[in-house]
Amino acid sequence: MTQNYSTERNVQILVSLLKANGIRQVVASPGTANMALVISLQSDPFFQMYSAPDERSAAYLACGMAEESREPVVITCTGATASRNYFSALTEAFYRKLPILAVTGTLGQGYVGTLHPQVIDRSVCPKDTYCYMTTANKIKDSEDEWLCNCAINKALIRLLRHRQPVLIDLQTVVSKEFGVRELPSARVIRSYAPGNQLPEMPMGRVVLFIGAHPVWTEEESALVAQFCRQRGAVVLADHTANFKGLAGTTPSLAAFQKYAHTDLFKCDLLIHLGYVCGDYYTSGKIQAGQVWRVNEDGEVRDDFRKQTAIFQMKESEFFRHYLLDDDLVSSEKSQFAETPFCDRPALVLSGGQAVQEEYRQLEAQLPELPFSNIWMAHELSARLPEGSVLHLGILNSLRSFNFFRLPASVNVYSNVGGFGIDGCLSTVVGAALASPEKLFFCVLGDLAFFYDMNVLGNRHVPDNLRILLVNNGKGAEFTNYTHPASQFGMEAETFVAAGGHYSARHIDLVRHYCEDLGFSYRRIQSKEEFRQALPSFVTPVFGEHPALLEAMVSSVSESEALECLSTIAVPGQKDKLKNVIKDAIGEKAFKNIMDFVKK
Repeated sequence: MTQNYSTERNVQILVSLLKANGIRQVVASPGTANMALVISLQSDPFFQMYSAPDERSAAYLACGMAEESREPVVITCTGATASRNYFSALTEAFYRKLPILAVTGTLGQGYVGTLHPQVIDRSVCPKDTYCYMTTANKIKDSEDEWLCNCAINKALIRLLRHRQPVLIDLQTVVSKEFGVRELPSARVIRSYAPGNQLPEMPMGRVVLFIGAHPVWTEEESALVAQFCRQRGAVVLADHTANFKGLAGTTPSLAAFQKYAHTDLFKCDLLIHLGYVCGDYYTSGKIQAGQVWRVNEDGEVRDDFRKQTAIFQMKESEFFRHYLLDDDLVSSEKSQFAETPFCDRPALVLSGGQAVQEEYRQLEAQLPELPFSNIWMAHELSARLPEGSVLHLGILNSLRSFNFFRLPASVNVYSNVGGFGIDGCLSTVVGAALASPEKLFFCVLGDLAFFYDMNVLGNRHVPDNLRILLVNNGKGAEFTNYTHPASQFGMEAETFVAAGGHYSARHIDLVRHYCEDLGFSYRRIQSKEEFRQALPSFVTPVFGEHPALLEAMVSSVSESEALECLSTIAVPGQKDKLKNVIKDAIGEKAFKNIMDFVKK
């Protein structure tokens, strides 16, 4: 039979990834909703196809084949009750750990409950039939393709790792077109564990990107530092990464520049560590050829949309494996010296030195900032006591401190997991209770404060706690010039930014509440007042009461400070030309042209 693949792109991706993972045995049952897949498979000589009209028997056939061959087996059927007939055999396979991949056709979840023929709700299955289930959605654009590629890669990784049944619900438009002669390739995400043969590290630029991370051990830090020295690698991370190799700096200020002229964020390989990162600017600037993620959870986390491998192991195991032998170090360095990456001395510096150099250049040109969260972050960050702990509210406080240097011994945390404004105060109180020998600082906005203020009445609140409340009377995030809601001006403040609550009736609301609960309280409304209050706020000497500074600021000043920081780097000739074109044809038309050129 002539090779004729379906024009349905999700079918092409599935077939391509089956081949890439060496999965060749298929037991097919008749149907319309799985026709596009079956025709595509049977026209490719790579696959060994078997027919079984009874789905119950088909699934048991697959059990026998998988047990005997020790290889994964695909079973595929149409929608409706055909898929339910798999349950008995898949229950058997689940408990015997047999790698069966069930691919069932579907028109899509949207058809469920419409009384459309041959559509039933298969969104829930018995727990002991599939260890993982997902949908390979139909594809209309690049976003759909990314989602589909991730879904299938995740399913195949689970199938091969756990060797238990996995379900892919393959959405179809029942296309009649099968004119694709050459199967387009699809991105493959490989999974590696300790004991596996690990891939060679690609040559070229290597960047480590670290999201929120627990405090590093000395051994882990030393391994990363040695890896960076050997590979000429650069570390990009915000304060919540707690990576001391950056010496208290982050790349956020460089990434935020409107006119950036640095290759700091470009790489051939990005090694992704940690969890959610609240530094939108850095993660948004990264341009990576491919991404390797290292985490013991072994899960695909494809935020950069370039992931090709997941290493299910401790970070120390990963870096220890990829450290070069002593006799190879000199030759490896010479190979790196031949790459364009090393034409720029700042980027050859190991670990966080490249970030520090970039920061120093921008810091030297720092403009005068208005009284704001950002200005206070600049003033406070360098004055935090050694060994103290800083908790930052979402999002303005976290962003503000990421722009500036912190003492390397200060650990930083923020509730970036769920990324909500709730719980910041309770979290820092809990941490302060757990380590009474340390000083804990918390910086947060007024909405976050009032959301969680009840914890301050808890009778266990310790004296090693100091809070900076930045009160601008609203969710200032939504009035910053960078936010889409800012285009509506004052109209956005009423509901989007939730302005006018809490302090509308009395400016002393927070003072009364905190002093009555035994807090030391001070209000500040200017730079001079902040500078006067700062020494007692940051003194390493423990006081007799927890302390709270309330800074009354303007949301207009917050936005102005943010804009000031974005234009430290001056525009080059290309930037000036782009601005001229934008003014002539408009921002939207310019973006459409640039998107077309990139294709």
